[in-house]
Amino acid sequence: MITIDAAGMHYKELNRLIRDGIERGVKKFFLENVNGQYYIGDGIQGDDVVITVNGVPGNDLGAFMDGPTIIANNNVQDNVGNTMNAGRILINGDAGDVVGYGMRGGRIYISGNAGYRVGIHMKGYNEQMPVIIIGGKVGSFFAEYMAGGIIILLGMNDDSEEFDSEYFASGMHGGIIYLRKKIDFSKYSKEVELYEADAKDVSSIGKYLTEYAESFNIPVENITDKPFYKIVPSSARPYAHLYTSA
Repeated sequence: MITIDAAGMHYKELNRLIRDGIERGVKKFFLENVNGQYYIGDGIQGDDVVITVNGVPGNDLGAFMDGPTIIANNNVQDNVGNTMNAGRILINGDAGDVVGYGMRGGRIYISGNAGYRVGIHMKGYNEQMPVIIIGGKVGSFFAEYMAGGIIILLGMNDDSEEFDSEYFASGMHGGIIYLRKKIDFSKYSKEVELYEADAKDVSSIGKYLTEYAESFNIPVENITDKPFYKIVPSSARPYAHLYTSA
């Protein structure tokens, strides 16, 4: 275990210290006084590596990551989990825009809200199942062009009955979105369909909801006490008519 004081440290130096530590066999890192440093945890490997970030990390936290766990004890900026392959990112706060862009595997759990374009171009890779769970709400263009994986939007941070974001699932052609609240159907993409989730659906995401609840010390019953809805694509090729004559 090592502790790194990142106050005033350039992001390249901070990331070098993390990589050097991993090469020496260090498994646990505590980063103190982080203030906007980019690329923390990017591309690193090791299922038993845990990085705890105290402060606000900069863009591309955990991009291309392949196995470790990152625990961010504050808000985070944009592009969390960009093209992430495996591992976990736990965010004890809000996240910025473009969470999980092109995500291929692993889990991103956010206790608060997230910004625009969460999960765009998200996809599975081979047998991998990428999962994003957001405890609060999201901005517009949620799950734009989503191609695989699971996104669960809980909306637990306010008392509204419906989500009010626009352009949900525009161009979605794979994966499943689960909602703990309704949304105005007129704001949906025409390429998707809405259903009430049945017991089999809820059971299929139960392990992720339990892990999420344990990660943020929330009774899982506080999450599963309302019905869920699911959004699925109407077609795996929503724009085929634009490129074919038939």
